[in-house]
Amino acid sequence: MRRPHAAGRFPDAPMTSPSRRDLANAIRFLAIDAVQAANSGHPGMPMGMADIAEVLWNDYLKHNPANPAWPDRDRFILSNGHGSMLQYALLHLAGYDLPLDELKAFRKLGSKTPGHPENTHTAGIETTTGPLGQGLANAVGFALAEKLLAQRFNRDGHAIVDHRTWVFLGDGCLMEGISHEAASLAGTWGLNKLVAFWDDNHISIDGNTDGWFTDDTPARFEAYGWNVVRGVDGHDPVEIRTAIETALESSGKPTLICCRTTIGFGSPNKAGKESSHGSPLGKDEVQATRDALGWTHGAFEIPQPLYAGWRARDLAAAESAWNARFAAYKAAHGDAAAEFERRMGAELPGGFGADADAFIARLQQDGPVIASRKASQNAIEAFAPLLPELVGGSADLAHSNLTLWKGSKSVATDDPNANYIYSGVREFGMTAISNGLALHGGFIPYDATFLVFSDYARNAVRMSALMRVRAIHVYTHDSIGLGEDGPTHQPIEHLASLRYIPDNDVWRPCDAVESAVAWKAAIERADGPSCLVFSRQNLPHQPRSDAQLAAIARGGYVLKDSVGAPEVILVATGSEVGLAMQAAAQLGDGVRVVSMPSTDVFDRQDAAYREAVLPKACRKRVAIEAGVSDFWRKYVGLDGAVVGIDSFGASAPIEALLPHFGFTVDRVVAAAQAL
Repeated sequence: MRRPHAAGRFPDAPMTSPSRRDLANAIRFLAIDAVQAANSGHPGMPMGMADIAEVLWNDYLKHNPANPAWPDRDRFILSNGHGSMLQYALLHLAGYDLPLDELKAFRKLGSKTPGHPENTHTAGIETTTGPLGQGLANAVGFALAEKLLAQRFNRDGHAIVDHRTWVFLGDGCLMEGISHEAASLAGTWGLNKLVAFWDDNHISIDGNTDGWFTDDTPARFEAYGWNVVRGVDGHDPVEIRTAIETALESSGKPTLICCRTTIGFGSPNKAGKESSHGSPLGKDEVQATRDALGWTHGAFEIPQPLYAGWRARDLAAAESAWNARFAAYKAAHGDAAAEFERRMGAELPGGFGADADAFIARLQQDGPVIASRKASQNAIEAFAPLLPELVGGSADLAHSNLTLWKGSKSVATDDPNANYIYSGVREFGMTAISNGLALHGGFIPYDATFLVFSDYARNAVRMSALMRVRAIHVYTHDSIGLGEDGPTHQPIEHLASLRYIPDNDVWRPCDAVESAVAWKAAIERADGPSCLVFSRQNLPHQPRSDAQLAAIARGGYVLKDSVGAPEVILVATGSEVGLAMQAAAQLGDGVRVVSMPSTDVFDRQDAAYREAVLPKACRKRVAIEAGVSDFWRKYVGLDGAVVGIDSFGASAPIEALLPHFGFTVDRVVAAAQAL
């Protein structure tokens, strides 16, 4: 028997006028059929959350399939991304550019329906999800972006930023520690436009969760400062609607809607069991489910009345109304409208590049001898007034990372110019929230911690790169040079690890000038993230010609050249560039010093440039960096030498640590002479 539906929406009638259950079953069977055809995937979650998704998408979600990127759309995020066929089914049924053939190609090479949703593949996918919990953290970033843009741009009678972020999440998302980090911040920031639906089905891959997930989740979220709607039947559209209406009335708090569901809903033999979680139902069970739910249509067959039911709402109307509101806003507040369009279009302010270059030139002239973390702060101080879209902060290390600047204003306020994020000790959540801010549009986010704690954030950094978002990850205290805190705080393998992430640019500058260039490069890079790595200790200023100054942006360049063809090449980054320059002075005129602030950027240069910097004819090469040595073999070969560190550090002042671990002029000279 079909369940009651929300009054006035779709009457319970024959297929010519589909019921809510019919509409939800369209999701279920598209998911069932796609997973069966692929012979892999997760049918259980789409089957369990179909009724929730149907109500949300047909009655509440503000979107336009004809223009998936319009600025004031609602954002829908599937944090439990293994249930990707739920989202693909929704996009297809709602009329997005996702034809049925793409669903039939689920999980196939080159399809728009990969195993987990990917924002770079499919129109309507706001963020790539799959690593559980990160979608929730991304959603917090989306909701924070909406809040900050509304504070900045809305005027009396002109609400041009007024949308919601809706996120689906499961038990697995809530087990991940990042959910605690993100949810706590969402409550602190009062993100009332954020609504999360918890798929409370008590099942994970290993079975019933009673043996490992017994949290009082509603109480937990109430403690975070959320509005919690308990005990919702996730298969009753009336209860779902009532819960959403309650969420819409929330003032000053995000909302968690706790939906009790049955995983694999409708499957006679696998509903409520882990067997429906991560495997196809099987041919016989697919047919049994069709019989149980009265679904008489073949595989991937959606009757026209169902398409009509899914597309009954005029989804373009919301965008049209917004366009009219924005036109009125533009007439009344032209400058603000132009700025909003610039920021949402991801365009940097005119003249930014020239202003940044002028700042860099002044630094080269002035030659400050400071720690690169201080140089980073100076760069923020110079660039942030030029970039109102720059927003960020630190994981409880503002005064160590030096991320504060004189214009910093906390995002926990209603200040129209709020721009600083105090994340607390939440490196993972902080980074994933940055990804959400970047994906939303209108912001260039940065976050910061010690380099050694990039381990906590690493999977979110990886997701930055996978999604190719413009996010800037700042890491200070970059080596054993931080000193007395000892090996727990001294990064060794971290630089190499971050460099091995595809599409992730890592910069480790040697002085204030390279630090400013690194910041400029990260800001201007529109197709991926950058990690900026800075020292605690003061670094010497390096002299440069205009040509050398311009070459920094190429990732690696000749800082000191030999007389004639080089006999030995010293390659160094960061704090070790000064060491290389001292060693070169002792080694004589046949030595070339290459500063390599970003190996990633250098590797993208054309072959002629790379050959000009590192000529193949010179095999006597020494790389110098206070990190693992193996990474540098790609530049020095097996016949070269690396002055690095392949052990953990120690607790002592820097003056004792550097010679203890061999970062001395004598060792570099000896390594070069031994070649």
